[in-house]
Amino acid sequence: MSAPAALARMTCVEDLRQVARARVPRMFYEYVDSGSWRETTYRANERDFQQLLLRQRVARDISQRTVATTMLGHHVAMPVALAPTGLTGMQHADGEILAARAARDFGVPFTLSTMSICSLEDVAASTGRHPFWFQLYVMRDRTFIEALIERARAANCSALQLTLDLPVMGQRHADIRNGLSVPPRPTLRNLLDLALRTRWCLGMLGTRRRSFGNIVGHVKGVDDMASLAAWTNAQFDPMLSWADVEWIKRRWGGPLVLKGILDAEDARRAVDCGADAIVVSNHGGRQLDGAPSAIRALPAIADAVGRETEVWLDSGVRSGQDVLKARALGARGTMIGRAFLYGLGAFGEAGVTRVLQIIRRELDLTMAFCGRTHIDDVDASILLAPQRAGPWD
Repeated sequence: MSAPAALARMTCVEDLRQVARARVPRMFYEYVDSGSWRETTYRANERDFQQLLLRQRVARDISQRTVATTMLGHHVAMPVALAPTGLTGMQHADGEILAARAARDFGVPFTLSTMSICSLEDVAASTGRHPFWFQLYVMRDRTFIEALIERARAANCSALQLTLDLPVMGQRHADIRNGLSVPPRPTLRNLLDLALRTRWCLGMLGTRRRSFGNIVGHVKGVDDMASLAAWTNAQFDPMLSWADVEWIKRRWGGPLVLKGILDAEDARRAVDCGADAIVVSNHGGRQLDGAPSAIRALPAIADAVGRETEVWLDSGVRSGQDVLKARALGARGTMIGRAFLYGLGAFGEAGVTRVLQIIRRELDLTMAFCGRTHIDDVDASILLAPQRAGPWD
């Protein structure tokens, strides 16, 4: 079957997940498709979306509809951005470049992770210096952080996204079992698995980008995967504080997005620090297992900050219906991580585009069935009344 024909058969994100599972080596696929500890929060992110019931309306003129809106004041084709995801270039060769191109052409934002395979400079050069966002981790080496911020500025990044919920690494059993380390542990199981992924291996042989491009060669003494491992393990900073957030805000000077907010008090503190947007997120269920789902945490946070800053939601978004429900409960925008990675792992750039097409169509149709014609007119009244604040109260 030709690639276009295979893509046409992909009718939902789950279809692309199944293909990605067959094509991406196990250690990298499970790095994406797993959570921490017992994975209760990871599963709740999707389950709690499903518990929200939509209010169907009929006999309304829904002939003229749009899901276009703005995020950080910029036009977007729909209220969806590609989230920062580490090791994206291990789902598919040159993965960050391909995802950034797909997002650019579709009209939604792309966010590059600090822990990406393709570097800031790679993405900028390969997308015609089209603006994108950059995600920053706070590390002990503040000189490196300052250099990263300047490199993001030089790469024409239009917003900085600071991740707050990874001062230490959550325990992810799948990664431990699979030997996913820096560099990956070459177990017999892993080598046999790689041998079965011919398409993936050929792609990786055809690219020079196989390490963390934002770090290797940019830090003194970090020139290969072995030296990178020692440096990375010592760099994540458990002393991260709001003072660091304020310092980064001053140093960057542009729009700042704070990601990893699950508590209303923290949301208020983020506003006080000058956040231009906050992202309600539990890191996709990959950090604190037993924390609430993102959609469950959203209403209280949206109420706490009001219109003082934009509120977005990340974690668990797998469909256009999820996007609509997040809008109903107070999110200005949403971010997708696993969803676009499934598309990338399955079909590369075309797969990411297909995911975006699927989500936009689902969003448009669901909005129509709820009797609305403009995404900016969507509010809690599209949900059945007892569930407008969430069915968990």
